[in-house]
Amino acid sequence: MNASELIDDLIAKLTDWRGVTLANLRRIIHDADPEIVEEWKWRGAPVFSDNGIVCVANAFKDKVKLTFYHGASLPDPDMLFNSELEGKQWRAIDLFKDDQINERSLKVLLRAAVAFNKAKAGAREAKQAKVRKGEKVAVLLSGGNPQIAKADGDAPVQAYIAAMPGWKRDLGKRLDALIARNVPSVRKAVRWNSPMYGIEGQGWFLGLHVFTHYVKVTFFRGTSLRPVPPGGTGKDARWIDIHEDDLDEAQMATWVKQAAALPGWVP
Repeated sequence: MNASELIDDLIAKLTDWRGVTLANLRRIIHDADPEIVEEWKWRGAPVFSDNGIVCVANAFKDKVKLTFYHGASLPDPDMLFNSELEGKQWRAIDLFKDDQINERSLKVLLRAAVAFNKAKAGAREAKQAKVRKGEKVAVLLSGGNPQIAKADGDAPVQAYIAAMPGWKRDLGKRLDALIARNVPSVRKAVRWNSPMYGIEGQGWFLGLHVFTHYVKVTFFRGTSLRPVPPGGTGKDARWIDIHEDDLDEAQMATWVKQAAALPGWVP
């Protein structure tokens, strides 16, 4: 099923007031932004995106939570936010049984979130378009994957990350730092225009590759990880496609530590 069908299925299974509330929130979100895109992330969360994540809806035992990804940066004159108030980025609205939704104010808040995302995307594009005089720009292959010559060590990996386009560059830095932090003895190299991470004498346990809309993180012994990463159907390898604002660092760290402890892939 696609994301919208999965959300339909979730609402249908919530046969009490939570299903009604979630369906009503979904309608309001689409009314506020007809261009909103429905996604399904984090193993079971309805996500609504426009130039990045706008909000995430979750149904819990006693409430329905609507979390705004950049809520801390949004004006909230009607004080709809009543949860996650101490965070530096997120803000949430917890709705309990018999709570009434302030539809007008919620639409204003949703449109402010979309406007914030669009402004942020515009700033990124302007920054990407400004290339310093004399700077050498790496060749980008199909899907925006940097073309970096085969080499061992940290330097070619950092060259690859520096050439990753747009938001993917920051994601590459975060992934590289996370891997180095959790596997201090990691060995790095670039092979087949992809950063590779391994343990000396044990082969490679992880590889990165840039595609148009996401960065693929492949675990070469992924079927041995718990939980098993969602991508792939082969004998050993599994992967996860990471989109903008989509990195679950805690889960990724767990997978990286598990993968580094296994025998690696030797081409």
